[in-house]
Amino acid sequence: MSRVVSTDRAPAAIGPYSQALVHAGLVYCSGQVALDPKTGQLLEGSVGEQADRALQNLGAVLQAAGSGFDKVLRTTVFLTAMADFAEMNKVYEKFFTGTKPARSTVAVKELPRGAKVEIDCIAAA
Repeated sequence: MSRVVSTDRAPAAIGPYSQALVHAGLVYCSGQVALDPKTGQLLEGSVGEQADRALQNLGAVLQAAGSGFDKVLRTTVFLTAMADFAEMNKVYEKFFTGTKPARSTVAVKELPRGAKVEIDCIAAA
C-alpha cells in the first residue's frame, strides 16, 4: 500500500502527480524545480540559485515523508545546459554531506516553466 506525501513547504504539484509516494520503505519523490512554495512562481536566477531552491523543495518533501537528504539513495538531475554542470554541482554537494547517493545527470531541451534544473530522488523512508 502506498502513502501519498504532500506538504505546503514545497510547491503544489502542477499536474496530475504527487509530490512523493512512500511504498515498501522507499520514498519516490517527483522532480522539483525552483518554484517558490508560497507563490508558485519560478525563481529567476542562475542555475545555482535554481538548484538551491529545487533542493530546498526536495528537502521539504523528504521531511514530510519522514526521510531526509541523509537517506537519499539515488537522484536524477536534469539540466537545460550541460555547461551549467559545475555550478549546479557546487550547490548540490552542500545538501549531500554524508554518503553521496548514486546520481545521473542528463541534458534536456527544456523543463517545466522554463526552469534551468530539475532534481528528483529515491530515498529510504
